Amino acid sequence: MTYFNEMQQVADERMRRLASLELTTREKPKNAVSGFITAIKELREHRDLLGLLVRREVVGRYKDSVLGFAWSLIRPLTQLLIYYLVMGQFLGAARSIENFAVYIFTGLTLYSLFSETLTAMTGSIIANAGLVKKVYLPREIFPLATLGSSLFNFVLQMVILIAAAAFTGSLTFGWHLMYGLVAVVIILLYGTGLGLILASTNVYFRDVQYLVEVLMMLLMWFSPIVYSWTFVHDAFVSFGVPWLTEVYINNPVTLAVLGFQMAFWSPSSPTAEFPPELMTRMGVSIIFGLLLVWIGQRIFARLQGNFAQEL
Repeated sequence: MTYFNEMQQVADERMRRLASLELTTREKPKNAVSGFITAIKELREHRDLLGLLVRREVVGRYKDSVLGFAWSLIRPLTQLLIYYLVMGQFLGAARSIENFAVYIFTGLTLYSLFSETLTAMTGSIIANAGLVKKVYLPREIFPLATLGSSLFNFVLQMVILIAAAAFTGSLTFGWHLMYGLVAVVIILLYGTGLGLILASTNVYFRDVQYLVEVLMMLLMWFSPIVYSWTFVHDAFVSFGVPWLTEVYINNPVTLAVLGFQMAFWSPSSPTAEFPPELMTRMGVSIIFGLLLVWIGQRIFARLQGNFAQEL
């Protein structure tokens, strides 16, 4: 009986503490701008928890794995080997693109960040259904945690890219490296904005996550990763629709890949061609990316009210 009495005392004490707490309510934001600012403030207040969730995502991904973090490098290196042999050597793409191995790995490294971010964010709410249904947290924290995990893998791959670029002589220090930084910003903005939209809609329509996987595969081949963007330009000109080149180039993922190539591949390829005013195009893309993040968060905020019921 002593044990049960002690448990009852603990329970009573807990109830008294809960009763002493003031009830707080969340007021509905007056407009979309204040709602976005409120969401940022809540995320800032929970930044420690966000850090813990990022760590959980990173550690959990490789839990009980013998090779551990090495798996984040094995996949892109395997892709590099396949594309280098098939596209570069067997199909002859390497003859028209200097330093072909670094060219491919530059595009793969950046595109992997976008693909992994979007895929992981899409399934993040469902993967954390237990927490979503039991505890109130700013729900955006779950997609952003997967973004942090994707950035961790990106940093590991960047170490390999920088080492390869230094070995081949394509790594030089100068203002051209700013293209690489701007490219990463573009990928993060569009990955975050689209990821928030897809994460929220995936709760209601589970087919979204499978659709994203297919779209990521298609988008990779529509990006100048294993071929030069000039091939696309020449093809559109021969088809009599040269204006489609502008549509292709101004795709944010294409711009980001081109910017990354400018930073880490172009120094070893002095004859490389890039679209005119590339940095200006990337700057405009960043502006639209910021707008997309705001739109994505507002869509997420509107749909998150019924997450618990849908899950």
